[in-house]
Amino acid sequence: MRMAWQKLLWIIMIIVLVACSAQPSAAPVDAPADELSGTIAVSGAFALYPMMTVWAEEFQKLHPNVTFDVQGGGAGKGMTDTLSGAVDIGMISRAIKPEEEEQGAFWVKVTEDAVYAVISANNPVAAQIVAKGISQETIAKIYITGEITTWGQVVGDPSITDPINIYTRSDASGAAEMWAKFGGGKVQDDLKGVGVNSEPAMVDTVIKDPLGIGYSNLNSVYDPGTGGFVTGAIVPPLDINQNGQADANEYYETKDEALQAVADGIYPSPPARDEHLATKGKPTGLVLTFIEWILTDGQQYLAPAGYVPLTSDEQQASLEKLK
Repeated sequence: MRMAWQKLLWIIMIIVLVACSAQPSAAPVDAPADELSGTIAVSGAFALYPMMTVWAEEFQKLHPNVTFDVQGGGAGKGMTDTLSGAVDIGMISRAIKPEEEEQGAFWVKVTEDAVYAVISANNPVAAQIVAKGISQETIAKIYITGEITTWGQVVGDPSITDPINIYTRSDASGAAEMWAKFGGGKVQDDLKGVGVNSEPAMVDTVIKDPLGIGYSNLNSVYDPGTGGFVTGAIVPPLDINQNGQADANEYYETKDEALQAVADGIYPSPPARDEHLATKGKPTGLVLTFIEWILTDGQQYLAPAGYVPLTSDEQQASLEKLK
């Protein structure tokens, strides 16, 4: 009888050992769980939208319990959504207005990019424009005063009477505001042209119109895959020194060349401009952590995506502002 009990006890012990060995091993006691969780809602400038999607993806890799809702819509929508509390962060591609600060808008600079003229690759005088460039004065006379109305006037050939079809943004846009200031205006409403809603629609409209001219942010007119112009578009050179020809440092056939011209200060400002993130009041909690990450580790993703990283002084200034 005693032997039977001993055999039974051995069987029970074996069963217990097998069951324990089948259980998954517990995480080490010193392995901290990620404490960040929640959803961050972002809306605003089309200019910063591609970069924000990269930042959101990379941040989520580090913090899987954080989710994002990122929407475009233009800088005007971004500020409206921010001040109304509809989103946590607004992407703003223009200067913050005094009245917006009075309503509680808080902002920090996170990067720099620029706005570029865009014409169709099928423009009848595309070759002449690429050789001569378009001066700031010409942009002003097309978009602000309306004195230049034909492509012949642009290239200095009165025999060419093809009209210029001018396109501008119909939605509140930081790019439009910068383009207006570059042309000598003050606000978006100073620009002449047929209104087109959204940047993607603007570029598509100009590509399809051989006589059209518009303006675009870098990441909408340069192909992210090839680095060259998107199919059907040309970024005409800006004759910055007004010598009547496009110099080597004024014509940017690739995204990298355009980006370097902005970083080196060769491309004028405006239309080069700062990009900001705005919140209603100084950010706290998860939103603050995300913006601080953008200003530190997140800066490494800017140049590959076609944006200018902050200088060390600019980075420190934005971080100090968050304190």
